[in-house]
Amino acid sequence: MNADERRFAVLQAIVADYVSTQEPVGSKAIVDRHNLGVSSATVRNDMAALEEEGLIAQPHTSAGRIPTDKGYRLFVDRVAQVKPLSKAERQAVQSFLEGATDLDDVLRRSVRLLAQLTRQVAVVQYPTLTRSTVRHLEVVQLTPARLMLVLITDSGRVDQRMVDLGQVVTDEDAARLRSMINGALVGQRLAEASARVAELPNSAPAELRDVVLTLSTVLIETLVEHPEERLVLGGTANLTRSTADFPGSLRQVLEALEEQVVVLKLLAAAREPGLVTVRIGEENESADLHTASVVSIGYGPGTVVGGMGVVGPTRMDYPGTMAAVHAVARYVGEILAGR
Repeated sequence: MNADERRFAVLQAIVADYVSTQEPVGSKAIVDRHNLGVSSATVRNDMAALEEEGLIAQPHTSAGRIPTDKGYRLFVDRVAQVKPLSKAERQAVQSFLEGATDLDDVLRRSVRLLAQLTRQVAVVQYPTLTRSTVRHLEVVQLTPARLMLVLITDSGRVDQRMVDLGQVVTDEDAARLRSMINGALVGQRLAEASARVAELPNSAPAELRDVVLTLSTVLIETLVEHPEERLVLGGTANLTRSTADFPGSLRQVLEALEEQVVVLKLLAAAREPGLVTVRIGEENESADLHTASVVSIGYGPGTVVGGMGVVGPTRMDYPGTMAAVHAVARYVGEILAGR
């Protein structure tokens, strides 16, 4: 190892031991626990160099050091290759998520699983409609003059609307309407779909034009509305086990997590499927989260439809957390693609 590699190995050792013990790490402990093949004096010199670079700090007068946010950042950047979960862990994740009955259940299970795997706060954003495409529109005839429209997107989201037509339609008419509307909608992004629906009355048969106009009006409202973004949070109690990691600021972190806008901003950057994003300490936009780290990723059936991640102290098992977030997002994407 050259000097730079050895110093990074010392930093890795400090990160690993501090995450594990929550105690400042000294040179003797590094020599005893990590096979670096150098003396305590060499490790002390490397620690002095790391401290000068702002990568580690001395919290009090003991000989031990702890990583700084800058140190964690270097560590995360150098271990950016996400280690895979073990085969047993992967099978457990897969079987737990595959038991879900619908989209709500998938997301609730994902949050519970992430919180258990990482022992941090987990958060999952519901699929955003504007990034979804239409998979299918079902037209169900409830009475001769009343239909139910069921819009299903590729993200697994389902919207239902009841429509009173003001005139009677036959079973054959309902089938024609289903075929006509699906022909315009299926495979389209929601914004494009609403534009195509608006044009449908112009090409509809004369006897169905009024019905198509009524259905188009309802569908456009469904396609272009922007409901409040929904989030699922889990494992908030995990933070209370780490109060020492949030000196005087745990309440601020909890309050920030209650602010939906703050959490959505945390997930907003997770737009590239498969890419884990890590924000450490003051890299977080919200001042209330300057003592926390956020590990996030986008998920979806091929394209990103939402974000998920975990929030915890900067003293975090980054490789393990990144692996868990990556694995859960991948399986959720596969489940949505298969629905």
